[in-house]
Amino acid sequence: MSISATRIDRHRWMVLVSTILILANPGGLVAQERIDSLQVELARLAVLVDSLTQEVARLRASGPEEEADDALTRLRAAAQAAAALGENTGAVDQATEQEFVGRQRSLQALNPEISVNSDVFGHMNVDDTNQDNFFAREFEISIISNLDPFSRAKVFISRHNEGGELLPFEEGPRDHREQEGGLGFGVEEGYVEWVGLPGGVGVKLGKFFQQFGQLNRWHPHALPFQTRSLPHLSFIGPESLAQTGASVHWLAPFGGVSGTYEATLEVTRSENEMLFGESNGLSVLGHINGFWNLSSSTDLDLGFSWINGTFAADARSLDRNLYGAEAAITWRPPGRSRYQGVSLRGGIMAVDLVASGSGHEGEHQEEHEKAHEISGQAFGFWGMGEVRLSESWLMGARLARSSSPQDPDETAWLISPTLSWWQSEYVRLRLEYDLLGRSFVDGREGRLLLQVTFAMGPHKHETY
Repeated sequence: MSISATRIDRHRWMVLVSTILILANPGGLVAQERIDSLQVELARLAVLVDSLTQEVARLRASGPEEEADDALTRLRAAAQAAAALGENTGAVDQATEQEFVGRQRSLQALNPEISVNSDVFGHMNVDDTNQDNFFAREFEISIISNLDPFSRAKVFISRHNEGGELLPFEEGPRDHREQEGGLGFGVEEGYVEWVGLPGGVGVKLGKFFQQFGQLNRWHPHALPFQTRSLPHLSFIGPESLAQTGASVHWLAPFGGVSGTYEATLEVTRSENEMLFGESNGLSVLGHINGFWNLSSSTDLDLGFSWINGTFAADARSLDRNLYGAEAAITWRPPGRSRYQGVSLRGGIMAVDLVASGSGHEGEHQEEHEKAHEISGQAFGFWGMGEVRLSESWLMGARLARSSSPQDPDETAWLISPTLSWWQSEYVRLRLEYDLLGRSFVDGREGRLLLQVTFAMGPHKHETY
């Protein structure tokens, strides 16, 4: 007997028992209305019992197999209906989500990154208080663009004005930009470079600041002091060593805990007059550098540089070399590097002397032939340090000494304390006092400067 039949029988007995109880109840005195309601209820229950009995009979006649087949048929029909509905919905969604986009490159994406950096001074010379009181020494426009996944281009255009320069010895050649177009805009750097070449090689072609030490690569507004080192001023000049040619940089694949090593080879046209005079021949520069993490807070950087070219003057050409060694050690405590830190940097430089003379033809022909000969070397050293007092304040000092590249008996020295305040990463104010002494001049030259540098755009005061 099925479950449904059992339920029907149970309902029958419940109806019979209820009827007997009602009839057996000694309620003869109940009102006629109560009896009528019970009769109506009994009639309804009888109809329900008859319908349930017919349903049980139908189920018994159909059998379990037919019922299972009907259920399977219903499931298959439901599955087919759901599949058809999904296909229709997918087609509608695909038609709705399909979007036609032009494949041409956006013109805005082609724009290079453009920044402007400025270097403005308030200057007071204690010996001449009316000299160069205020001047805008440099405005620089940098244009940088990634040309494709393999190369990028950089162009730096600047307008340079004289003022506040330190001339340790007799005045050297003027800035090459002045000779070409006065004090107008000139190209400081303009080159294309290929990065990520196989073997850790990078190639640069154009005019660029050469890799003669680390500070030579920095632009003036990024220097830790208002000028470059005293030996640099004496042997190279007030500007960076920038020439036109090709540069190959190689990052060694070995190192790890033993350090990181790199080498640079550059071949350029000789354009620096203090080093090479009137020569336009080739000069070759080599640079090797090592970097070590001494601890989680201390780093050491050590590099050696050399450049060779031809010094030409008065129809005579002489081979000339410039050597340099540079070291830097920095301490920045982890988690406090924005508020504490010490940076020490120093180096030595040596250049071949070129003995100058003023011979004349005739009786002084022999003296003229001896003029501009290589006769020994001139040396110089420098050291500087900065201490971070807080997130915004830094205090520093530098000390340097150099001999003249024309006469090694003439020397000069420089002492400069500084106090810098970074208003933000875009604006810096610096107070600096330069005290310059010369062995061949009585007295000392003192200068007090207020330097303001500011940057607009994504590229600020880069120091790499």
